[in-house]
Amino acid sequence: MSRGHIKTSKHPLTPDTKYDSLLVAKLINYIMKNGKRTVAERIAHEALEKASLAVKTDALDMFALALKNVGPILEVKSKRIGGANYQVPVEVGKDRKNTLALRWILEAARSQKGKAMSEKLALEMVNAFHGEGGAIKKKQDTHRMAEANKAFAHFARF
Repeated sequence: MSRGHIKTSKHPLTPDTKYDSLLVAKLINYIMKNGKRTVAERIAHEALEKASLAVKTDALDMFALALKNVGPILEVKSKRIGGANYQVPVEVGKDRKNTLALRWILEAARSQKGKAMSEKLALEMVNAFHGEGGAIKKKQDTHRMAEANKAFAHFARF
């Protein structure tokens, strides 16, 4: 049974102490494993510093632009209509766009081998800033999937 009618309240997020940013706090939460916040904070802060030095801009501006470049406009959602499952393209909201962008950047950074996590994350952020890398490829694949299934777009309103 569908539970689309239930609204859940969002847990309030406190901004990051160093950058005073909710996006950086969210990044730290995504990096964190087994409740090790200080380790995750160190990784995120080092990665932001290294990436901002590499592109010679402010860390927050660089991070915001990298997220903007990686965030998808469309994605596909599976809908069951008349006994068949359709991949229906739907527009992505602002919160979901940031969530997917953060997830894809981290996923691409974690898939690399042989370097410290802060270096891998910094490299992926720089790549995303320039519009290349694993996270951008994921976005392009998602858009390609939505484009291929645009014939089912009329099912989106159900």
